[in-house]
Amino acid sequence: MPSDLTVPLHQIVSPTPGPPRLAELPDGTPVWLVTRYTDVRQVLTDSRFGRSPLHAPDAAPVTDSPSLLDSRDAIGQQDGDAHLRLRRAIGRAFTPRAIARLRPWVASVIDGLLDELAEHEDQHADLVADFALPLPCAVIHRLLAIDDVPIEQVLYWAEHAFADIDAAAAPGGHARDELNAFTAELILKRRRKPGDDVVSSIVLASDLEGGIPHAQLVNLIATMVVGGHDTTMTVISNALLYLLTEQRHTWDRLGADEDAAALLTERVLHRIPIGDRVERGRVLVAVEDVDLGGVTVRAGELVTADRVAANRDPEAFPGDPDDLFAPLPNPSLSFGVGRHYCLGTWLARAELQLALHHLARRLPSLRLTVGVDDIRWRRGTVTRSPIHLPAIW
Repeated sequence: MPSDLTVPLHQIVSPTPGPPRLAELPDGTPVWLVTRYTDVRQVLTDSRFGRSPLHAPDAAPVTDSPSLLDSRDAIGQQDGDAHLRLRRAIGRAFTPRAIARLRPWVASVIDGLLDELAEHEDQHADLVADFALPLPCAVIHRLLAIDDVPIEQVLYWAEHAFADIDAAAAPGGHARDELNAFTAELILKRRRKPGDDVVSSIVLASDLEGGIPHAQLVNLIATMVVGGHDTTMTVISNALLYLLTEQRHTWDRLGADEDAAALLTERVLHRIPIGDRVERGRVLVAVEDVDLGGVTVRAGELVTADRVAANRDPEAFPGDPDDLFAPLPNPSLSFGVGRHYCLGTWLARAELQLALHHLARRLPSLRLTVGVDDIRWRRGTVTRSPIHLPAIW
């Protein structure tokens, strides 16, 4: 039997949704595990569950991970006014309206990549190296106006920026120092001479907002520099593996019908998690006693919300999960909900929808040349995706 670290992510077995129960973090710390859809929504929207108390000076560390996402300066670790200030600084750049204006340009990038694929005389390609990776890299480079930074450099930073506690300390620390120095200098340049880019927008908005510590601003923009490609590449790669193996019958409709492609995109984002590890940002602490799903979580106790299990809760999502053209009966929790709803959601959604629709339209006979068991996996701190997807058409 293959292990959970080698099976496609849509096949990962998650806990059966049920009442909150006591479990343990990897270091043995007790934590309430929440798996039902309604309970997970409550945890993610109830202000009585917080993240910033985990980083108080007298608090025991939940993790020793050096990842940008685990830093006390990360936006995902803030609560209250500190969190709202960061959200307001970045929010305008990633609203649905702002992303809608980008869609024609994103489509042109996709068509350019497909034009290059069409020039392959042997009609072979690696859908990761030739499509899933260069697309989000091109998008984030333009949005942040960092075209002078080689993609290889960003990928190197990303490898170490999201490293876990098992990563080698010396190269990882050097890479993170480089990234932070680059980001601090980028902020300084855009403050002196702002342009029509997202970094300039965030820097100007943060200055107008006031009260945002420099370290939080550096963490925010550094995370965008290295994270803007990783999640989207992961989503596209895993979606292609799923569609071209188990859902090949959807390919023609996906390419012919843009509205159907939008429905399928929502289903894919809901169906396939981006990784197989518990996300750091899911750990919260109760700041007062809370009634949660029939149990009382006491002030100071930790809670972790399993969004994958919640997304598979039959009470919230009845019917066939593989019916990819059926509207979701409830909002997916893949990108969170409430105050910590992922700001990059609309951009990732647009890239995935356009990528799948245009690829299926241009290459209707596309198929993989390897089986699922032959896939080699890239495993990051929170993401997992195929290293290669060799295909023919």
